[in-house]
This record gives sequence, C-alpha cells and structure tokens, in this order.
Amino acid sequence: MKRRQFLAAMGAAPLAGPARAAEGRVLRFVPQANLSSIDPIWTTANVSRNHGYMVYDTLYGSDRQYNPHPQLAAGHTVEDDGRRWTITLREGIRFHDNEPIRARDAVASINRWGRRSAFGQKLLAATAELSALDDRRLQFRLNKPFPLLAHALAFAGQPASIMPERVAQTDPFRQITDTTGSGPFRFLRDEYNSGAFAAYARFEGYKPVETGTPSLTAGPKVAHFDRIEWRIITDGSTSSAALQAGEIDWFEMPEYELLELFKRNRNISVEVLDSGGNNGFLRLNHLHAPFDNKAIRQAILWAVEQSDYMSANAGPDRANWRDDTGVFTPGSPYATDVGLEPLRGPRDIEKAKRLLREAGYANQPVRVLGTTDIPAVTAWSQVAADMFRKLGMNLDFAVSDWGTVLQRRASQEPPERGGWSVTTSGFSSYDFASPATHPLIRGNGREGWFGWPTIPKLEELRDAWFDAPDETTRKAIATDIQRTVMEEVAYIPTGTYYFRTALRKNLTGRVEGLPIFWNIRRA
Repeated sequence: MKRRQFLAAMGAAPLAGPARAAEGRVLRFVPQANLSSIDPIWTTANVSRNHGYMVYDTLYGSDRQYNPHPQLAAGHTVEDDGRRWTITLREGIRFHDNEPIRARDAVASINRWGRRSAFGQKLLAATAELSALDDRRLQFRLNKPFPLLAHALAFAGQPASIMPERVAQTDPFRQITDTTGSGPFRFLRDEYNSGAFAAYARFEGYKPVETGTPSLTAGPKVAHFDRIEWRIITDGSTSSAALQAGEIDWFEMPEYELLELFKRNRNISVEVLDSGGNNGFLRLNHLHAPFDNKAIRQAILWAVEQSDYMSANAGPDRANWRDDTGVFTPGSPYATDVGLEPLRGPRDIEKAKRLLREAGYANQPVRVLGTTDIPAVTAWSQVAADMFRKLGMNLDFAVSDWGTVLQRRASQEPPERGGWSVTTSGFSSYDFASPATHPLIRGNGREGWFGWPTIPKLEELRDAWFDAPDETTRKAIATDIQRTVMEEVAYIPTGTYYFRTALRKNLTGRVEGLPIFWNIRRA
C-alpha cells in the first residue's frame, strides 16, 4: 500500500511541512477493534478499557504481582479494627477541564464503578457508608473488615476510573457522553469517528506519581507523545502493510499468520502483550431456552475441544496457547483441574447429542453472536457455530462487527426478540486470577455479567472466600468454586492463548500487560 493511499483511506491528508516535523511526537495505533463505547464502566470490552486507561486515572494502580500502589491517592489509613479506611488524595491533581479532583468526585466514581464491577459490588456490599470528609479525604465505613479494599480500587481488569462527580452520577447502565477525564491523555471528542478514528492529546496538567517503577497500571505515568491516534482498520493486510511502511507505529492484535512476516522485518518487534495469557470462554445465556436447562448446558461440555478454539486463532504452534485451562488463570494460585473431566477427555459429539435428547432439547433456536473484526473472537465464534451445527441444534449464527456484538449481548430479551443464546470472547490473566476479580463466576442473576446465571451456591462460596482466615482455606474454596462452575456450567473455558503485538522497533519503554501509552517513547 502506498503512503498516500493509506492516509487517504484513513481520512487524513499526507503530511507536509510543519506537520511532518511534528510527526515524531505522534503515535499511530491500530486497536484490536472499533472503539464503539467510550465508557469503560458501562462495558467490559478490552478496547473500551484500554481507552479508559488513557483518559482516566485511578486511586490505586496494580503491578504485575497484583499489588496495589497509590496513583491519585497519596495513601490511606486503616482504623477501628479494619472497619474504617480514610484515603487522602494527592495535592495538585486536576481533571482535563482544570478543575481540582475532589473527594466527592472519587466517591461518585467508586459508587458508579461498584455497580458494574464484580470486585466493586463486593466492596460496596461491605460498606456501611462511603463519604467525602473534605476536598481531599474520602472515607469507607465498613460493616466488617475488608482487607482487599485497596486491591479492589487497583484492579486492572475493570478499573475504578475517576470521573467528575457530574459524570459519575450517570446511571452505570447508561453510557456517559461527557469524556472529561483524570488521566494522562485527553480524549478529542470532536475528532472521534466510530469505526474509523479516535485521537488523544497529552494532558499538560496531569501530575504523575513521583516515585515507584512502572508496572502494569502502577508507577509514574509519563506521556512522551503529544498525540495518540487510533486508526480503526478491520483488514489485517492493510494494517500489516501500513506497519511495514512505517505509516502506523503499533498493530495491537495481528493475525498469527502475519507474525512470521513481521519477525523477518528488522524494523518491527513482535512481543507478547500479556505474559499471563488471555483466557477464552463460551457463555451460555441462562435466562432463556434452551440454556436455561442445566442438563442441556451440561451436554454441551462433551462437545467442546479447547484445542479447536485455540488453534483456530493462534495456529498449530502450542507455544502460542494451552488447552488445559480451567476457571482460574493457568499458573495462578487458584488454578486446579477439578471438574474438568468433560473438557480434558476426548470430544464426544455423539454422547453430547444423546444427552441433549435426554435433557429434552426441542429444537429451540441457538443464536451464536459472532464478530468480523477481532481475529480471536471471530475464530472462536466460528468454531462455536460449527460445534452447535454438528450437534444438530437449530443454529442462528448472527455475525456483526464487535461494537454491534457489545450492544446485542447487553439485551436480556429472548432470541426471538433480539436477544442471544451464546457469546464468546476472552479475559486477561488478571481478570481470571482470583474469585475477587473473575466476572464469570458470579451467580447473581440479572445483576451479573452477560448470560446472567442464578447460582446461589457460587455467591455463597465467593462470600466465604472473602471471609476466609488464610490462604489454604481460600484455595480450598476456590476449588469448590471451579467444581460448582463446571457442574452448573456457569460458563465454559475454551483455553488460554498468548497473543503477540507488533510495533516499530524505534518504540521503547512499553509497559507490559496492556496497550499502555504512558512511558512509551520513540528512540
């Protein structure tokens, strides 16, 4: 692809004169999907979360070992036998409209986040009162000690983004429209064109923490680029050509067949984005037939072959994936093989068919949501559709762009009224690392993550995990959680993969774990 053709296709004019001289201060990035939602609280979509980290800061950040470190917070005190936490904000921190960040902004933001985050829900349930004592201090008065409070506010997978009070008062089940943020970059709303382009400018008023080492979302967040441009390109070959020509700097999620090409290019670096891996899943909708029937859900387990899902996305090289994945991230303290017998043994389509008949499957439609613009999810949804087709189920494969999938999967209507039966995607290593952060092990019905299982035992086990007196007890409870997830088929693990990201070698200082745009610079 020629340079002028690429820039024309992206809606930008070729660079010349002063603009060309400023090019070194601009980073051009191709994200994994369209930025269809600019609200990182409303959705768990990774692309919206990544956007959120640019625009919003958090009270605490998390390092790669899941330890919390102050960000907007200066620190905290714990009193009254762990029942009162007082958090003090750093001096001089401001929103993008140059208004000071006050404690009441943090209170409203935590309340909004806590309605949607699994960790946040647990924290708010343990909170008798959350209030602003003055402009710089907020206080949690707890019903009982909650030792993981700072961990909750630091959770990297679904961050407690700090917004102005007026924005944070938006119903968490409605999307925000005001993008005034607290982070190192300002979102340039006037340039935003969903499906094509998003841009961010360095916020001159942002005040990074002065100490610590950058690690995941913790440590100093120093913006070295004046401007970040997200170019929404759904065709991998177009992005590949642009990266090789130097017309973009970073291609977040290339198809695996492109990686060997990039590895032969001396100007391109291929790196693992998150060394902990990404955990794939199938989520069956528990609200409506046929998957409101537990026996039908259990029958599906015998048809799932994790290696089919992983190799469809990441190719045959097992260095790129693993197919022995349970509920918790492989290698994490709570990983176990309990309850995985249907997934660990040979796939048995005929057994699954027989179990479906015995469970009373009556040819109800099975609407599988598929996407066209995220390689991993596209591959997984196609494998899922083929699996349901082989089972003889009444398949309705609904394929659309990822933004439309996000809108559709939020519907609790039955399939015949625009709802769905099956969705597939993946979560990061830190999302699935423990019962505190795992969104798919909740059993709280319509208040939970899409698919909405009502499984009281899961809620009881999760409560017991938080109240456990020691790590040995927590591990035993986590094992019971996995056993219950598999018995009830709250969801189906489909494996873990380690996707690579590709960027120009003249970019240095990338923080591992997410597409993070602070501390990265051009050499």
